[in-house]
Amino acid sequence: MPGLPAFAIPRPVARLVARLPAWPPALVLSAALDAGTGRIVPREAVEALTGRRFALVVRDLGLTVRFERTPSGFRPSGRAHAPHLTVSATLRDFIALALREEDPDTLFFARRLVVEGDTGLGLAVKNLLDGIDWPAVLARVPLPFLARIVPR
Repeated sequence: MPGLPAFAIPRPVARLVARLPAWPPALVLSAALDAGTGRIVPREAVEALTGRRFALVVRDLGLTVRFERTPSGFRPSGRAHAPHLTVSATLRDFIALALREEDPDTLFFARRLVVEGDTGLGLAVKNLLDGIDWPAVLARVPLPFLARIVPR
C-alpha cells in the first residue's frame, strides 16, 4: 500500500476550520481513545492520566482539540482549563502517526511534532497512543470519509 502523500490544507479551508467549534472533534477523539483502551492498552496504564488535561494542535488547520482523562474516561475539556500537555503537528503528520507510517520520535527530532508541558506525561501519552490499534478504532467511527483513509 502506498504511503500517505504529502498534502497542504488550502487557506480558505484552514480559515473555515479555525472558526468551527472544537467540541465535536474533541468528542470524537475522546470516544476513540476510550474505545482504544482496555483491549491492547491495559486500563491500569491509562489510570495514571486521570485528572490530566491535553491539547492537540493541528497547526495547518488552526484547530486545537482539548480533552481530559476523568475517572469515567476521556472527555472534551474547555478552554478555561490549561492543558498539562500540548502536542502540535500538521494534519498529515497526525494521520501518518495514526496509520503508523511515521514514528513519533522521528517527527519530534525533525521538529514536525512539538510536545510542550509535562515530559513524563508526554511519554505516557506516547506509549498509550502507540498501543492503540488506530485503524481498528477509526474503522468503527461512523464517518464515511474515514473509509478512504483507514486501511482494511
